[in-house]
Amino acid sequence: MALAETDCGQRQIDEIEALSSIYGDEWCVIDEATKIFCIKITDNLEKPKWTLCLQVILPSEYPDTAPPIYQLNAPWLKGQDRVELANSLEEIYVQNLGESILYLWVEKIRELLIEKSQQSEPGPDLKKTTEEDVDYEDDYFCDYQSKNTVEVLDFVVTESQSDIEELPPIKHGVPITDRRSTFQAHLAPVVFLKQVKMVLAKLYENKKIANATHNIYAYRIYCEDRQTFLQDCEDDGETAAGGRLLHLMQILNVRNVLVVVSRWYGGILLGPDRFKHINNCARNILVEQNYTNSPEDSSKQLGKNKKVRKDKKKNEHCT
Repeated sequence: MALAETDCGQRQIDEIEALSSIYGDEWCVIDEATKIFCIKITDNLEKPKWTLCLQVILPSEYPDTAPPIYQLNAPWLKGQDRVELANSLEEIYVQNLGESILYLWVEKIRELLIEKSQQSEPGPDLKKTTEEDVDYEDDYFCDYQSKNTVEVLDFVVTESQSDIEELPPIKHGVPITDRRSTFQAHLAPVVFLKQVKMVLAKLYENKKIANATHNIYAYRIYCEDRQTFLQDCEDDGETAAGGRLLHLMQILNVRNVLVVVSRWYGGILLGPDRFKHINNCARNILVEQNYTNSPEDSSKQLGKNKKVRKDKKKNEHCT
């Protein structure tokens, strides 16, 4: 095992050196100790219209037996486009098991950006997709976000997973409207990553949902055999919203469920209120579908966790 890890480590070093040499300033080291990197990828135009940042974390087992953990950062990348690109990266990994694949991933993404620039599309409407976050633009592409927000390749399909072909039932919550912005939650029971993809793909078939300014989601799947949670979240351009949604689900201790909150921006900035509406939509549908006991119990649990955090901070100040 130690020998294999050493071999993986050397192969990672060789790959990182090669990528740094090939891409120069586009390649960015976020944290060398924990093997976190990002690369800003463009459509190769003198004044790029389409830009995306690929962030990767290299596990110790990569490339021999594990894929990179990755996140695709671009305000315009959403809905079916995000699902299709993620599937393309997964396919490249599966076709090159045990091989270094970051170069192949980068060039696949660049190919997509070039295709988009050659079409009649004018370029991404950043004002529409980022709302209050208009000041982050360039910094956005090389800001490392927490591990809770990264995507993990769903490349391992067990026999039991391959049997799960039926689309889980999807429930839709009551919309909340504030200053012309509308928020609506969608919920589905999930026990496998494959079901998460199926539900997202089904939701994006709805043109209204696909055209939402943001589709924020989070899921938690309890793995009985390991007694751990498989969980992840997505901001979809609404910075930190996915992490807040996942945190709410952790506080409520819900399991085996995917929650998506669609937000249609109405042209008036809501500030922090938008996060309140996102979480309220999510909590309401979780309560309605009996994933948590009651609104009162949920509020008590939230209050309890806030008290714990305050006590912890108090103790930290006292030490």
